[in-house]
Amino acid sequence: MTSLIERDYFTDYEILKDPYAYFEAIRERGPVYQPPGKDYLIVTGFEETLEVLRDHDTFSAIIGLQGAAMALPFTPEGSDITDQIEAHRLQFLGGDLVVNLDDDAHSNLRALVNTLFVPSRLKANEAFIAEYSDQMIREAVAKGEVDVIKTIATPFVTIVIADLLGVPVEDRQMFMDTIAMAPPPGNLDGDNDMSAEDHPFVIMGSYFAGYIADRSENPRDDVLTELATAILPNGVKPPMQDIVQLGMFMFGAGQDTSAKLLGNSIKYLVEDLDLQAQLRGDPKKIPAFIEEVLRIEGSTKQTARLARKDTEIAGVKIAAGTKILVALSAANRDPKRWENPAQLQLGRKRIIEHAAFGRGKHVCAGAPLARVEVRVLLEKLLSETSHFEIDRAKHPNGVADLSYEPSFIIRGLAELHLKLTPREGFVAPEKPAIAATLPTGQAFSTGSSSLETLLADPAAKAVLVKHFPDIGPGPFLGIANGFTLRGIAKVASRRFPAPALDALDADLLRLAQGVAIDRKVALSTGATRLGDLLGNPVAVAVLEKHFAGISTDKRIGMAKGMTLRAMKKFAPDQFTDEALDALDAELCNLA
Repeated sequence: MTSLIERDYFTDYEILKDPYAYFEAIRERGPVYQPPGKDYLIVTGFEETLEVLRDHDTFSAIIGLQGAAMALPFTPEGSDITDQIEAHRLQFLGGDLVVNLDDDAHSNLRALVNTLFVPSRLKANEAFIAEYSDQMIREAVAKGEVDVIKTIATPFVTIVIADLLGVPVEDRQMFMDTIAMAPPPGNLDGDNDMSAEDHPFVIMGSYFAGYIADRSENPRDDVLTELATAILPNGVKPPMQDIVQLGMFMFGAGQDTSAKLLGNSIKYLVEDLDLQAQLRGDPKKIPAFIEEVLRIEGSTKQTARLARKDTEIAGVKIAAGTKILVALSAANRDPKRWENPAQLQLGRKRIIEHAAFGRGKHVCAGAPLARVEVRVLLEKLLSETSHFEIDRAKHPNGVADLSYEPSFIIRGLAELHLKLTPREGFVAPEKPAIAATLPTGQAFSTGSSSLETLLADPAAKAVLVKHFPDIGPGPFLGIANGFTLRGIAKVASRRFPAPALDALDADLLRLAQGVAIDRKVALSTGATRLGDLLGNPVAVAVLEKHFAGISTDKRIGMAKGMTLRAMKKFAPDQFTDEALDALDAELCNLA
């Protein structure tokens, strides 16, 4: 029979269920240990973890995404392999992403990220978080049941980071669907090819390239504009590719931590109803509870480092080129640092010193945002309920039935179904009734008709598409269907400005009065993204006439989020003004 320490952390689904038992078995052999038959070390000690994460000169972050089990793309030579790492950087998984960068390359981009998550910005965003969470939680409580992961946590954190960055409303559902269909980071099944055409980073990259190009020409009051116009601390403007990657990484990485932390937190509250009641009675204890959950069951189980130089930790000699699994979840349960480490206890001294968000220069930049998101959602969930418990119809054996994301990096539930009991005096959110058509003479409006109502009526939808072309043909924010456009505008005013909604209301009134409305929507090389053109068969035929082969050119895939006019900057010989003007003339006739 295979002993626990002989099992493979990177592929074993039994370890996935309980990584803590595995790491405790490793810890018994010492704070730094090489498992039998493996070519990497595992660090489980708290102090040893901090030592590795803080020593950037000795340890490279280059294997942070691919993990310690994957083979290096070169054979380490000598006592310092820094030059070898840099020479092969692009052969590592995500080697050019900020999370894997070292030295000045990392410091420059990280300095930029730090300016985007300043307290003033997060404070301003908290008002949106509070309003949005209120609607989501009250809708769930009104229904009496919810899958807190798929219905609340995941869409909530997606919309929050999207709003903070300035990602257009009409693209958010598409991104959520793309991320949901992709394997998690650190997939146990080994499907971690970030260059695949259907990988979220490739798909998002095409759109973020479009956003950055647009913000360079048309600045707005959002993070994407700050990225597009950024100057690094060394006075140099970063290459567009770096900015695009940084933007989409912030968007993608900003979701797993918060969503999984919320699920892990609620799991403890359905296991311990007395604790749930305690927090409901004293919400001021929620921040301390979140920190304790981060310690005992944080969203990130481990990270990885590659020794650049010969060194030694805890008496173990480490040669340059040694891969190291840094077990954050084990460090946070180290009995040398934490009393009764496997028990959740409120009021631990110096709890903020846990390593759930890492340490050193690579500490999670989004940690403050994650804390705010989870705190606000928990406050609202507890305040709007008198009680919630695990749904035994979906999980007959309680928490024992819960399954986890198949990832060696992320610790998070795949689903968590709850039964919700509303508090006394609970008021369900208002939601307009859905009808195919309204009575004669009664107008649809952006303030009283839900988005779902407008989209369900063919005539109203046609008018809606006239004013907001991307809202109908392309994916939209599905979870906003029950909101009115005026309600959506409260959290997406840049996408739905008041003058545009006023103009839409005027046309909707004309619709009710039977007045003819010009509903043509023009396609153009300056306003319509390539992806939308390629989604229109008639437009594709016109495109091919002017740019033969464009619809099947794989290189174009990375630019689907851009307009052809924006692409002209990168391929001026291919997309000349004359050619684009000629294309516009024909596209105009398609409307």
